[in-house]
Amino acid sequence: MGIVNVTPDSFSDGGRFFAPEAALAQARRLAADGADIVDVGAESTRPGHTPLSADEEWARLEPLLDALVAQSGVPVSIDTYKAQTARRALAAGVTIVNDIWGLQRDCDMAPAIAEAGAGVVAMHNRAEIAPDIDIVSDMLAFFERSLEIAAAAGVPESHVILDPGVGFGKTREQDFAALRAVPELLRFGRPVLIGVSRKRLFGALLGAEVDARLIATVAANLIAAMQGARIFRVHDAAEHKAAFAVLDTLTGGKTLP
Repeated sequence: MGIVNVTPDSFSDGGRFFAPEAALAQARRLAADGADIVDVGAESTRPGHTPLSADEEWARLEPLLDALVAQSGVPVSIDTYKAQTARRALAAGVTIVNDIWGLQRDCDMAPAIAEAGAGVVAMHNRAEIAPDIDIVSDMLAFFERSLEIAAAAGVPESHVILDPGVGFGKTREQDFAALRAVPELLRFGRPVLIGVSRKRLFGALLGAEVDARLIATVAANLIAAMQGARIFRVHDAAEHKAAFAVLDTLTGGKTLP
């Protein structure tokens, strides 16, 4: 899953693809480099971000989405936690909603996804960091609730992907615990998505700035793949395609439990 941020303030590439032409070019580049899905977002969700209204979010997306869906060559995902934005994007041909609140922030999100027959990435999140909690137990309870909400709205279980939410509502230690918990998340029988591309946990670990975190990202994603994760949200599709090709060759394509 290749990342296209139509934002001025995302932590890694804020402002680079804010113009529709630049965003479309990046989506094409990611697809050519091996991305199977393009994930577009118009509101930065980095720590300390400035929230947008649904209309502000849509004003950034509207000039881009029709062309993105028509020309990217791969399915398009919308990174939003607002049902109003999701409905507009789904009407434009987007096929997956990537919800950083796991269907638990906007009560209309699950019905919007069900009505469109779309897929959903349900990500674990917390409003506040709680250093003393068992983050894995918290994740398991959270995902049980997300799957209940999806089922009640009519979203087929087969349309749900789970994301442990590394970097969201967690300490650095909890981020790494979430990454190590991939095998436990597989108990739900749903694909697990990992989104760690260039994130701060690697900066804290290595003392590396954003542009120097690629090797750490690839290493974490390879280990997650060997644990059973299936989808990887990344800025660097070509490098990950190469790394996974090596992994598949060395393991005979049997990296998944």
